[in-house]
Amino acid sequence: MPNTTRNDADESTAMTLPIEARLEAIREALHDHPSAMLVAEPGAGKTTQVPLALLDAKWCRGQRLLLLEPRRVAARLAAARMAETLSEPVGQTVGVRMRGESRVSERTRLEVVTQGVLTRMLQEDPLLEGVAGIIFDEFHERSLDADLGLALALDAQTVRDDLRLLVMSATLDVEALTAALGAGTPVIDCPGRQYPVVTRYRPPGARLEAERHQAAVVEEALASEDGDILVILPGVGEIRRLGRRLAERLVSSVVIHELHGRMPLAAQRQALVPDAEGRRRVVLATAIAESSVTVDGVRQVIDAGRERLPVHQVRTGLTRLETRRVNRASADQRRGRAGRQAPGVCYRLWSEEQPLAVDREPEIRQSDLMPLAFELARWGITEPAALTWVTPPTPAALAAGRAGLVRLGVLDDAHRLTRFGNACARWPVHPRMAVMLERAGQLEASALACGLVALLEGGAGDDERDLGEALQRRFASPGDHRRWRRDAERLATIARVRLETPDMAALGELLALAWPERIAQCIEPGRFRLASGGQARLPETHPLAHAPLLVAAELDGEQGGGRIFRAAELSVAGLESLYPEARQWRITWNGPMPGANSSESVVAAWEP
Repeated sequence: MPNTTRNDADESTAMTLPIEARLEAIREALHDHPSAMLVAEPGAGKTTQVPLALLDAKWCRGQRLLLLEPRRVAARLAAARMAETLSEPVGQTVGVRMRGESRVSERTRLEVVTQGVLTRMLQEDPLLEGVAGIIFDEFHERSLDADLGLALALDAQTVRDDLRLLVMSATLDVEALTAALGAGTPVIDCPGRQYPVVTRYRPPGARLEAERHQAAVVEEALASEDGDILVILPGVGEIRRLGRRLAERLVSSVVIHELHGRMPLAAQRQALVPDAEGRRRVVLATAIAESSVTVDGVRQVIDAGRERLPVHQVRTGLTRLETRRVNRASADQRRGRAGRQAPGVCYRLWSEEQPLAVDREPEIRQSDLMPLAFELARWGITEPAALTWVTPPTPAALAAGRAGLVRLGVLDDAHRLTRFGNACARWPVHPRMAVMLERAGQLEASALACGLVALLEGGAGDDERDLGEALQRRFASPGDHRRWRRDAERLATIARVRLETPDMAALGELLALAWPERIAQCIEPGRFRLASGGQARLPETHPLAHAPLLVAAELDGEQGGGRIFRAAELSVAGLESLYPEARQWRITWNGPMPGANSSESVVAAWEP
C-alpha cells in the first residue's frame, strides 16, 4: 500500500474523477453568474480539482483564488496535494495561509486558507483587491466563521460585482443558500466515487460500559474483515479511554493511532498514512475525520454516533460542552469513509430504529457571538439585517455578545468600536484575549500575556490543571511545545516584547481583564460565587479550593453550577487595581472571605 496522504478528493490520479465531467459546467456557471453552488458527493474530487480548473477561467486571469477549508489539517493537505499535481512545492502556484503559518509568494495564485483567515483578510481589505473569487469548501459544517465570511463576501460583492463566490459540499441547504446568493444561482450536481458499504448496527447493552462495547466492536471488525479501522468518537477523553483499553487487549500486530486537532502536525500526518511496517491500524479520531481528509487504507468505520459541541448559554454567559447524537448528514459522511478506496463496512453503535436529526445546527445559533459582534462593529455594521445571511444571528445571543464588549470597553453604547476597541483589532484572537493583550502592558506583563493566550487558544493538556505550572514548563522548554512557541512568538512580535520567562504574579489579573464576570469569591471550600451572579465549583482537593478569590479561565456551564477546569488566584489588591470604579461592582458578601480579614469583603456580583 503506498505511503501517501490524501484529502477529500484524493483518489488515484490514473483514474478519471467524477468532477472532471462537471468542470466545464462550473466554469460556465461562474462566467455567467457571480455565484454558484456545487453539490458533489464524497469521492468526486471537488476539493483539489475545482480550484485548479478555475485558475484558467477568463475572470480569474492575473488574479488569485481563495479556497476556504474548515480545519488546519484539511487546508495543509489540500494545498500539498494540488502543489504535487503541479510538480511544485507549496508556496509557489498553490500556497497556504492560516493563523501562525503562511506559505505564499508573489507567484501564488491559489491560496488555501482556514475560514477565520478570510474574515481577517476582508477586514483589512474589504474589496479583496487582486482576489477573483472565493471557494467555500465543506460549507455543510456551517461554522460561525464560514457563515460570517460568506455574509461579508456577499456585502463586498455589492461593490465588486466581478468577485465570484462558489459554495460547495457533499450536502447543502440549497433553498437557504439560494435565498442568500440570489434567485437564479446555478446549482451543479456531481456524483461521487463510492464503493459499496455494508452497514451493521451494534447498539450497546443497557448496562454495558461504553469503552468496553466499543472495544468489543473493534475486535469484531478486526476478526471479520481486512484493512484498517477508523473509530469516530466525540472527544479526546473518549479516544484516550478506548485507546488504553485496546492497548491491553490487542496483539502487537495492530497499531493504535489518535487523530484530533490538539495533536502536532507530524502526528496527524502519521495517523493518515498506512503503517510503514505493514501492521493493521486502528485510528481513533474525533469529527476531524468526518470530512475533508481521508485516512488511507481504511476499510471499516466504527461510528459511536455522538458529537461534542460547545453550546453557549445566553442566560448565564457560559459555554457548555454538550454531547449529543450525531445528525443524519454527518452519520452518512462518516459511513462514506469506509468506501473511499474499496468496498467497506460501517458499524453504527446505535439501533437501526434510532431517529436522527437531518442536519447539523449552524454554529451561529448555538455559539458565543461576542467574536461575531466584534467583527460586525469592525465592518461598520450596527444592524445585522444590513448583511445577507444564510442563517441570521439570534437577537438575544448577539445582544449578549455586544453587552460583554461594552463592559470590556471595546464597544460604545451604540455598538460602535471605541478607540480601545480599534486598538484591540490588531490582535488575531478572541476579543477577550485581545483585551488582555492590549492592557497587559499596564501590568508590565506583556510576555506573560502572550504565553497565556497561546496556551488558552491552543489548548492545554487534559492533565494540566495548573495554568502557572503549564506556562512555566513552556517558557522553560519552548522546544517541547512547538505550536505554543509559534503562537506565543507571533503575539510577542505584535506586542514588541521578547518571549522570556516572566514573573507569574500577574496571572490572575490578566485573566480578570478578559473575564471580569468570572472573578469568583470563595463561599466554602470548593464552592465559589461568580461575579456574574452564578456559582461554580472545584474539587475540595484542588490547590485553589480555599483561595479567597480566583478567576476561572475555563468554565463549563452545567445546570446547578459550573465546573471550573482551570483558574488562577487573584489578590484583593489586584482586583481593586483593575476595577477601582465602585459603580461597576456591588458588595453582597456580608461576612469575611475565608482566610481574609473582615475588611477585605469584596465583589460578588457584576453590575450589567
